[in-house]
Amino acid sequence: MIHELINQRQLRAVFQPVGRLDDGRVHAHEALIRGPQGSALESPAALFALAQSQDMVFELERACLETVLQRWGRQRERGCLFVNLSPGALIRLMDECGPDFISRQLRQWGLLARQLVVEITEQGIQPELQTLANAVKALRKLGMAVALDDFGQGSTNLRMWSELRPEVVKIDQYFVQNVAHDADKADTVRALQRMALIFGAELVAEGIETEADLRLLRDLGLEFGQGYLLGRPLPNSMTCIDVAALQVLQSKQVSVGPPARQSNAMNLSERLNIIQAPGLSPDALCEELAELFQAQPELHAVALLDGKRPVGLINRMHFLNEYSKMYYRELWGHKPCYHWANKQPRLVERNYRIDELLGILTSDDQRYLSDGFIVVDNGLYLGLCRGDQIVKAVTESRIESARHANPLTFLPGNIPITQHIERLLARGSSFVVSYLDLNYFKSFNDRYGYWRGDEMIRLVASVARDHVQAQQDFLGHVGGDDFVVIYQDLQWEDQCLRMIEEFNARAVALFDPADRERGGIEAEDRQGVVRFFPFTSLSIGAVQVNVGEYRNAQDVANAAASAKHAAKMSAGGLARYRHAVQPVRLPETSAS
Repeated sequence: MIHELINQRQLRAVFQPVGRLDDGRVHAHEALIRGPQGSALESPAALFALAQSQDMVFELERACLETVLQRWGRQRERGCLFVNLSPGALIRLMDECGPDFISRQLRQWGLLARQLVVEITEQGIQPELQTLANAVKALRKLGMAVALDDFGQGSTNLRMWSELRPEVVKIDQYFVQNVAHDADKADTVRALQRMALIFGAELVAEGIETEADLRLLRDLGLEFGQGYLLGRPLPNSMTCIDVAALQVLQSKQVSVGPPARQSNAMNLSERLNIIQAPGLSPDALCEELAELFQAQPELHAVALLDGKRPVGLINRMHFLNEYSKMYYRELWGHKPCYHWANKQPRLVERNYRIDELLGILTSDDQRYLSDGFIVVDNGLYLGLCRGDQIVKAVTESRIESARHANPLTFLPGNIPITQHIERLLARGSSFVVSYLDLNYFKSFNDRYGYWRGDEMIRLVASVARDHVQAQQDFLGHVGGDDFVVIYQDLQWEDQCLRMIEEFNARAVALFDPADRERGGIEAEDRQGVVRFFPFTSLSIGAVQVNVGEYRNAQDVANAAASAKHAAKMSAGGLARYRHAVQPVRLPETSAS
């Protein structure tokens, strides 16, 4: 069947654009293959599955290469073209057809070598890396460039990147799709950007399908992108990417991005160096254990394993202190070491978050400080971890978390707020900074205590979350009862008014019934004078930031502070600052 498709020239070439993410221009196209239209073999997956079953994968790949070059040449295209070849097919092509095979095809169809980028896929059995490197070197001598496809999946790994030094690396769609909502994926893309600088490669994000993902990738500074949002595979090349994608790239709106992963959400394998320590059987003799400790003086403990499952942990110091006593070697040397084991050791899964270990650190059983932990993967032994490592990791994670997020609301703190404002200013975006503050909060906190005061602050965070668009607006917690919402939404004023109305209504429930009946509380003011305070309410000072009006985030913050002060003085609770403070009146509500 594959032989007939090739001979009857039933393979079809289609081309998908690779766009520049800075200006939306088409940078190149990737050539893709299709079988007979409307047939069961139209999809490339079906084609290659059949070729695999008929042992004709190389013949199919060679025919695909000839088909796409012929189609590209007949269109008299001058643009850059990515063509796919598996490592095995590339090497065999060089061996059986010679390095000039591709050059002859290019000349036949009026194409130049510099137009071609050979995209090395992960299909098939992977050859020796040196053999592949030699084939890549031959391509470069002919004037062609090389790309690594689907980086991060399967066999396309960091060593291959380092050895082959491709001109282009395509990020696998797994790390691209939903990147706007997944902090781990966003961090991975940033890491790949740093690697690309080291190795001198350009990056292409594959599988871009949503506006949110495209906006984030643009804001991260990624050079190129590819996916259905930019353009679907078509029989002819595209002169520009699709309108929806172009509008995103030209928009001044800045991506808020996924919430930064807190360091205390990192797991053990990310935070700690797991000690790859050998284990022993529970039936191992004490003299074997003593020999192991003497041979490896760095071991603080040894795990006892039933197969791969830990059943005990022996502390080095405790065992050797006893074993070195007079006659202990003679008495215990030929007996099982299980006698000396802690038979209920601390087991921690490798994917435990650091914050999940707090319960262990504060428990009554403090043997972990001397014995350490056994690290497991789904209950199977991986290695050991010392107690002091865990204490240090938890301490560091708390410090990091405190630097970047508020521990009460877990919202971004001052550093992320400042960074987001600076990004908006650098982009030339227009936006609104709304500064949220509570009226009469001190009297409430003094009257009811910090516990209920924290509940009031969490209420502000909850209400604010309900009135922002996660991928468009940025919510941060400055500290205390001060919050910031950075709006790119044109309906920001309506959102603020609804936020004030909802908070003022819900805050009343935090007062005692008697105080609710009175309409407030009696408490000392800042001068120590007892007076009546109404219900706690929300005020918002809003700063309209237009292009060129503010130099930096500090200037914006100063204006926001002025707007907040004006809002606290206003009857309605909302004041807009734009060169002059303009109060906005609210309809009177019983909770204000």
